[in-house]
Amino acid sequence: MQNNKVKIYTTEILSDNWYTLRKVTYGYLKKDGAWQTQSREAYDRGNGAVVLLYNISLKTVILTRQFRMPTFINGNGDGMLIEACAGLLDKDNPEDCIKRETEEETGYKITEVKKIFEAYMSPGSVTELLHFFIAEYSHAMKINDGGGVALEQEEIDVLELCFDNALQMIETGEIKDAKTIMLLQYLQLKNIL
Repeated sequence: MQNNKVKIYTTEILSDNWYTLRKVTYGYLKKDGAWQTQSREAYDRGNGAVVLLYNISLKTVILTRQFRMPTFINGNGDGMLIEACAGLLDKDNPEDCIKRETEEETGYKITEVKKIFEAYMSPGSVTELLHFFIAEYSHAMKINDGGGVALEQEEIDVLELCFDNALQMIETGEIKDAKTIMLLQYLQLKNIL
């Protein structure tokens, strides 16, 4: 969809070390009819997918814990973050991506996922659109220990938590990850667990 209120003037790559950081200078047509030149930086890491695994009979969820450098430098104690399983799409569609990531990170092989919505997590600076899924799991689906991919420098702990405890961990600040909070609250609002 074309937005005729925006004209891109220049795009400059500031960094392409891990992902791509661009500085975009553009004109924006204001409500009073005047064009205003603005400049913003946008971090492009691609789009991603996230899933919350849940077990109705056990009333449990599967989460992960791993070190996240940006949270560490922003004062998050040891930098460890409890999250729902997630990953970048790379060249996969969202459903295939999240099935692969689930197996790599948690060790569970899931075959059915339900997409519940899409959301931009930090639209003021990051281009990523995140595809949100939920999926039921059972212990019979556990095919390995998970923990991530060594080549991607992942070292992930797999946590099976009582759903009520996970919700409480939002209030205590033990869970601070937005995508995880959104998924836990989705299960709560829909009375799934």
